[in-house]
Amino acid sequence: MENGNGLPPPERGTWTRQMDFILACVGFAVGLGNVWRFPYLCYKNGGGVFLIPYLLMVFAGAIPVFFLEIAMGQFMKAGSIDVWNIAPLFKGLGFASMVIVFWCNTYYIMVLVWALYYFIKSMSSTLPWTTCDNDWNTDRCVNNTVVERFCRSNPQGSISPNLTCQDSRPSIIEFWENKVLNISSGLHEPGTINWELLLCLLTVWVIVYLCVWKGVKSTGKVVYFTATFPYVVLFILLVRGVTLPGASDGIMYYLKPDWSKLGEAQVWIDAGTQIFFSYAIGLGALNALGSYNRFNYDCYKDTFILALINSGTSFLAGFVVFSILGFMSHEQNVHISQVAESGPGLAFIAYPKAVSLMPFAPLWAMLFFFMLLLLGLDSQFVGVEGFITGILDLFPDKCCQHYRREISVGVFCVLWLLIDLSMITQGGMYVFQIFDFYSASGMTLLWQAFWQCIVVAWVYGADRFMDDVARMIGYRPCRWMKWCWSFITPCICMAIFLFNLVNYQPLTYNITYVYPWWGQVIGWFLALSSMLCIPFFIIYKLLRAKGTFKERWVKLTTPVWGPHHLEYMSPDTDMQSSATDDDKRRSSNSDDRSAGSTANDVRTLPIRSRHESV
Repeated sequence: MENGNGLPPPERGTWTRQMDFILACVGFAVGLGNVWRFPYLCYKNGGGVFLIPYLLMVFAGAIPVFFLEIAMGQFMKAGSIDVWNIAPLFKGLGFASMVIVFWCNTYYIMVLVWALYYFIKSMSSTLPWTTCDNDWNTDRCVNNTVVERFCRSNPQGSISPNLTCQDSRPSIIEFWENKVLNISSGLHEPGTINWELLLCLLTVWVIVYLCVWKGVKSTGKVVYFTATFPYVVLFILLVRGVTLPGASDGIMYYLKPDWSKLGEAQVWIDAGTQIFFSYAIGLGALNALGSYNRFNYDCYKDTFILALINSGTSFLAGFVVFSILGFMSHEQNVHISQVAESGPGLAFIAYPKAVSLMPFAPLWAMLFFFMLLLLGLDSQFVGVEGFITGILDLFPDKCCQHYRREISVGVFCVLWLLIDLSMITQGGMYVFQIFDFYSASGMTLLWQAFWQCIVVAWVYGADRFMDDVARMIGYRPCRWMKWCWSFITPCICMAIFLFNLVNYQPLTYNITYVYPWWGQVIGWFLALSSMLCIPFFIIYKLLRAKGTFKERWVKLTTPVWGPHHLEYMSPDTDMQSSATDDDKRRSSNSDDRSAGSTANDVRTLPIRSRHESV
């Protein structure tokens, strides 16, 4: 089969070893959310009790969709857009995932920039966030543990005649807000660029480019380090953490069950939202990673292995984080609820403060931020890989085939870097929060997962896809997968989606700063830019097609098979053993239009090249 230039389509790469695929999935799915979000949610929502709704959501939502995305990529041998040739009318799902991962790649790298900055600043005998004699400090700065302890127990007290506890600011807060962010008064005041952060930004993007530019051949090698070494650091920090005074109190607070929490809807919503975040569902990158598998590779077993690694990492990280926070609580003589945080607050305020209280503080700080850097780095470059795969699949017959990947990766890395310049200004944190809250939020991922399940289960056919999986791996997955795709997972996704929509609260920073209306408009634009791809594409394709609505529907939901399907599916094999009567009637109509088409397609559907216009 040739493309428009008379050349065969470029050969799709495959993983050098299947361990490359497993580690790439681990690197992408296991990220910062496992370390700074799950432990906090567990403590907030009833300790060990939170594991009940969490595990139920894992088996009812995360694993079925995680497997669905990988299996679709492996079966269609395509990235996030062309994978929907399985039902071309719904290719908008592919464009939606591309938009989400584009925005995600844009802002996620800022966490790596901050981690690299802290890592570099940790290379000193005295950690810079532990003192008050720096040029970024104010007269309100305090760095004495005794003073901070006094202010926590006496918030109305006075430290000196000119400074009250309410006006004082810990040195770590001043380092974060005055030095790292140099934060302005609001979104309306962008200010100047932080040149130290700019150098870190350039460094991280160069690293990402070098990890991705050669495709799976380079990515598969890098993940052996970036996906495994964080576990070495995690275990080192765990051993150190549990030996600290107060660690047992922190771990008990992390695990202590509060059974009354099971009756609260928010606990179940947090569990559902967390699993879609931590399993990286709806971003299209899992489609891309699966597409580089051998056609007959057993990705079903890997799904459960990856789920165990992902959720196990979250649980393990909770012991690391809360043993350290328990120590911090013990040293400051305050309740652990006063030091427990999530997100950037945990990574760049609470944890740096905790390590500053330990012997050999710079060493532990360097280890922690190096772990954060690696955890985020493989998530970042696999996200970039997923996006580039979709772009190259979308334009397979363009010029410069030999260097088109290198050029494409370079162009988009520069584009992302230019957008990121807005996040290293004095108002950059406000921009970052808009991207984080709206562009790849729980609502966009839930919307994406809902439609994925609906299209595969009800348009293409759940039994039909189960047969496709059987063709690849040699056996049919358990019926639970089919039930989840058809009923359970879509209901969970839509229920959580509606709950979040009804309970929507405008975005704030540090509770006190409320974003202006135009800032929220920008946020909703980021969210709707992906969500509206699905209905708009459906309407567009239906309006352009000819014939009655039924004829348009049949034509636009007829799969577009690739050359590899003819290679692996023999014409004498009845793949559609559980085909519906509607599928059989469609097959009969296809025979009338094109005699002999069934001789080339085991589903008795008309074959169209994936490079042919739908």
